[in-house]
Amino acid sequence: MTSMSPLPPAVSRRSLLASGLAAAAFAGSGLPGQAQAAPQRIVAAGGVITEILYALGLEAQIVGVDTTSLHPPQALKDKPNVGYVRALSAEGVLSLKPTLVIAIDGAGPPDTIKLIAEAGIRVERLAEDLTAAGIVQRIRAVGRLANAGAAADTLADSVDQRFRALAREREGLRARKRVLFVLSLQNGRVVVGGRHSGADAIIALAGAVNAAGDVDGYKPLTDEGIIAAAPDVVLVMQRGDHALTPAEVFGLPSFAATPAARGQALVGMDGLYLLGFGPRTPEAAHDLMAAVYGPGEGARGPRP
Repeated sequence: MTSMSPLPPAVSRRSLLASGLAAAAFAGSGLPGQAQAAPQRIVAAGGVITEILYALGLEAQIVGVDTTSLHPPQALKDKPNVGYVRALSAEGVLSLKPTLVIAIDGAGPPDTIKLIAEAGIRVERLAEDLTAAGIVQRIRAVGRLANAGAAADTLADSVDQRFRALAREREGLRARKRVLFVLSLQNGRVVVGGRHSGADAIIALAGAVNAAGDVDGYKPLTDEGIIAAAPDVVLVMQRGDHALTPAEVFGLPSFAATPAARGQALVGMDGLYLLGFGPRTPEAAHDLMAAVYGPGEGARGPRP
């Protein structure tokens, strides 16, 4: 395999923003003739929450986002920033006078969430389930919290169909390759994504084997561990401090001894696209599959 350049996000916005979504969002789940619920003032604590709300056409209801809200790009430009998702500012959130905070599991710190709730603001945490079914359910949950159940069902059904197409692609793979996700290289210390991590989940969705499956979560891996992992492909994020080049990775003696080094097989993808686990995940998993296996396999995407 040859060295691979970073992949652009899949062009899937047409499927996410189908013409009827925005109108259905504000119609909510009420019956014709019923009074509709008033729009919420929502603080989104988690990039995936922001992404879902925008995909539902509910950006007008968002009054604040956190720093991980990188998609769509205008979110951080147009909306007040309440800080990093795990280090939120209670004062910043409360100053926006929200009626609802929708947070990913792990948003915090806990004292901040407690202060917001004690101020009378409804706080809803969404459990982290990185399976296809869990992602579809999270879309439905966000929609119902935002009084947009009908729009959420439409989007969730579309995402579910694309996951089913992706599953059919996985069934057609002849041999499973080993992929090692490298979160960072810090002073020669290699941090990888093991089981029970987002990296593990997206590798599985792409039909590959996590080469760090013996590691739990995101942990450092020794040189001996990297050699024993024997990855066919190394996967990295392409943004900021996490961005790595083939020269940086395969210049290390431990990686030089892996099968991936023979073809300089490094795949770089946008972090939120790869590990956001929102409406674009079927496309992200397909793009990873195509990068790992080449155009001969995984070439037909799960897009409608």
